[in-house]
Amino acid sequence: MEMDTKERIVIALDFDSAAESLSLVERLRGRVGLFKVGSQLFAAEGPSVVNKIVDMGERVFLDLKLHDIPNTAAKAATAAQAMGVSMLTVHASGGLPMMSAVATALKSLPNKPKLPLVLAVTVLTSLGQSDLNQLGVTGNLTEQVVRLAHLATDAGLDGLVASPAEVSLLRHHFPSLLLVTPGIRPLGSALNDQSRIATPRDALKAGANYLVIGRPITASLDPLRSLNWILKTI
Repeated sequence: MEMDTKERIVIALDFDSAAESLSLVERLRGRVGLFKVGSQLFAAEGPSVVNKIVDMGERVFLDLKLHDIPNTAAKAATAAQAMGVSMLTVHASGGLPMMSAVATALKSLPNKPKLPLVLAVTVLTSLGQSDLNQLGVTGNLTEQVVRLAHLATDAGLDGLVASPAEVSLLRHHFPSLLLVTPGIRPLGSALNDQSRIATPRDALKAGANYLVIGRPITASLDPLRSLNWILKTI
């Protein structure tokens, strides 16, 4: 079933406090698909902020980009499931055994609980070709993204987090895979620390299922008005 446009929007709660985050959730609740809790907010407030958002009836995308030995990553994923998150992320560069361990651990939980979608991060949207070269990655950036994407699908994950620059290519290679796209900047927005970006409309046309939007909304003097303007442009 086709999602409403508003359900495709993920708001990145890149704040240092639960109070600031929950205030924004209250203003935008029911108007977007998910709220993303990343390492900044989670490090500051811990699981309690996730629990509060879930208790408000909203869906949470826990973006901690798990990257550890397989057993530790799997246990972290099951702990995230217990919090009631709807999505979570792992780093594809953690390797096939780690990603497989996460998928297996979640699917092995008793009592058939509702499982979060597990997404693999391929290459961070802040990285460019020169950054990969410094890391010793052979081949170009696009090849690295596709290589890691194949590992994620082999591990049985649900989807990918990938920059707008790779969405069209990934949709071609993986027609049914869920694609979540950060680096979304409406026309006229500042780039900040993103180097591979797209407008919301262009990202959706390229094949993205969900759009992660942070500062164009969260740093706005009127977040709801900014959200409505973005939805109108889409």
